[in-house]
Amino acid sequence: MSATLGAIFAPGFFSSSQVQIAASVGAVVAVVAGTVGVFTVIRGQSFAGEALGDIGTTGGSGSFLVAVGPLWGFAAVAIAAAATMEMLGIQRPRGRDVATGVVLGAGLGLAALFFYLIATNDNTTGATFTIVFGSPFAITSSSVPLVAAFSVTALSLIVMLFRPLLLCSISPELAAGRGIHVRLVGALYLLALAIAVALAAFTIGTILSTALLVGPAATALRLTRSPGRAIAAAALIGVGSTWLGILMAYDSYDWPPLGNGWPVSFFVVSLIFVAYLLAGLPRRRRVSSTATGADSAKLAAEPSRG
Repeated sequence: MSATLGAIFAPGFFSSSQVQIAASVGAVVAVVAGTVGVFTVIRGQSFAGEALGDIGTTGGSGSFLVAVGPLWGFAAVAIAAAATMEMLGIQRPRGRDVATGVVLGAGLGLAALFFYLIATNDNTTGATFTIVFGSPFAITSSSVPLVAAFSVTALSLIVMLFRPLLLCSISPELAAGRGIHVRLVGALYLLALAIAVALAAFTIGTILSTALLVGPAATALRLTRSPGRAIAAAALIGVGSTWLGILMAYDSYDWPPLGNGWPVSFFVVSLIFVAYLLAGLPRRRRVSSTATGADSAKLAAEPSRG
């Protein structure tokens, strides 16, 4: 038994403070991302989540230049971008994509300037990789209280808005008819989305943050149509993928090339992708069985025509 555990968990895994921080922060962020992500998928705003994640490169690079914590940069820029999208018309489906594209282009243009300044600064070696791809192992204990505060804020917004947000996501017209302030609900949801994206970017990088936001949620909605169950399933999928990704990244230090561990974000995103594919298998089987049954019934009916 000990030999089996030794083969799975490399020496020092459970005693490593880096692993403990990565696992705890990763779990909290996965729960937040899964919860907000379910509404992101239902509302069809995955592009907005992707844009906020990409724009996070502006906040992350800017934070390096002014020497503040990267999470502050991710959150500040994401919230500012979300507010700008709202003012430019993100509440309407057609205006949503236009506003998102405009803000995304402006944000990435500013990020290009910041990355150029980082490249000319010898004191920021490796900053670009950290911003774009992140690493839970790089998270320090001093960041944990801030992660907790942002997480509580995002989850509190979703809990407070749950019923009106669900109705606004399914039928804005019906929600408006019932006296719900649809735009206010949408704006508060965007605030929760911005925080969730900032947390995901802080954990696995800006480029891959959408995978943690949308992947588990989309997988969960393939398994159940109940929003409550989908949130629980998305959180479990996110936490499981994050923990297993951390374990595989830690073990990868013993893989070739020796002494160079593989990125945690690679494993997390890959596991989420596999989970999404596996979640689609039952549906394909049902469709295949339905098609086969229909073909059999058609063949059985053909002799009676003659």
